[in-house]
Amino acid sequence: MPTPSVIPSESTPSVIPSQATRDFILRHLHDDVKSLALKAPRDGDVDIAYALQQIAGYQMAVKKLPAWAATDGIIYPPHLALEQCSSEQTARYKAAVAGRFDLHSLVDLTGGMGVDFACLAQGMDEAVYVERQAELCRIAEHNFACLHLKARVVTSDSTRYLQESVPADLLFIDPARRDRNGGRTFAISDCTPNVIALQDELLSKAKIVLVKLSPMLDWRKAAADLGEAVREVHIVAVGNECKELLLLLRGRVGEMEEIPRRVACYCDGQSVSFAVDEHWQASAPDREDIPSPDQPPFILIEPHAALMKAGFFRQMERRYGVRQLAPNSHLMLKGIAEDRPLPSSIADSTLPGRHFRIDTVCSMNKKELKEALRGISQANITVRNFPLTAEQLRKKLKLADGGDRYIFASTLEDGQHRLFVGGK
Repeated sequence: MPTPSVIPSESTPSVIPSQATRDFILRHLHDDVKSLALKAPRDGDVDIAYALQQIAGYQMAVKKLPAWAATDGIIYPPHLALEQCSSEQTARYKAAVAGRFDLHSLVDLTGGMGVDFACLAQGMDEAVYVERQAELCRIAEHNFACLHLKARVVTSDSTRYLQESVPADLLFIDPARRDRNGGRTFAISDCTPNVIALQDELLSKAKIVLVKLSPMLDWRKAAADLGEAVREVHIVAVGNECKELLLLLRGRVGEMEEIPRRVACYCDGQSVSFAVDEHWQASAPDREDIPSPDQPPFILIEPHAALMKAGFFRQMERRYGVRQLAPNSHLMLKGIAEDRPLPSSIADSTLPGRHFRIDTVCSMNKKELKEALRGISQANITVRNFPLTAEQLRKKLKLADGGDRYIFASTLEDGQHRLFVGGK
């Protein structure tokens, strides 16, 4: 079990926590923090504020940053910094994106907890972590030593440091998405620092600039805001939930090779890329006329979250030999022979996402519903472009949740409502 490091808490910056505090942390490392806060002793021997911060941080890191949680001596910052930091999986993805280029020096202008920095810095000859909060710098410097990472930690405002620094091969920036009152912001221009305002300075100081943005943003608008320098858009999902939007910009330092424009969609180890023209659009595909959504059996595919976010549905049709159920359904159909079972494994040439064999299709007509749902008492229900929520439909159908049956409710191109019943 990793041993939490002993450094002063924010409440006692000049006092080293006692051995009693260390022992308290180790005894309660897996306890419920809220309950612990209510019943913990309030005496001079245990720094409760520090201990609770470390216990809560460790418990979050076990899921979000397993390698950090398994490392002796790691210090966990206040909850907000840990909540906002990248997961280990998304940080490694960034390192893989940057690792395709010949880069030897890194400056992370918005260091935070340092998770992204720690991954991006691997293999770099020089790596500089910049953070304006002195407490986070102190924690990061300690943690980088625990991780055996060679790094230079600088306490500075990112804009000031950028103006005064020498060029680096890679600049990474993750602007804060909260305003002065702590409210969430999403537009690039509303974040701190404003990457749009800093763009010229960033491009003049790097070969590559990697910008991390909110997954809530429209990637087309974000790419347009930062203009021609944007060469790649990366939509990153974990647990089939979009977590980050990354923009890769080609800087003006050195003789950087041309980078074709593309959008990459990553979700839980699967990555799909689409080449795009200068308007971030693609030509209309040749539509397939099969299968008909009223003629099962067929495979119904729900593309993974990153593909959904990208919105390249017509390109998916062409590449994977599928067709959209309807323009607003975001569900794809692929034909299979009636006597052929759904493959037990999905090949690389098939559209990434959840795949289902649909054996029954029905309308909302009571007689059709009764026949289609005969023998089904529970099912997993998903609605796409449908007038009822999943819970409303579940009540109407009088079905319990769960089981091995799946029902997709959607609207066809002609406006007809349909239920698609099948299994994985």
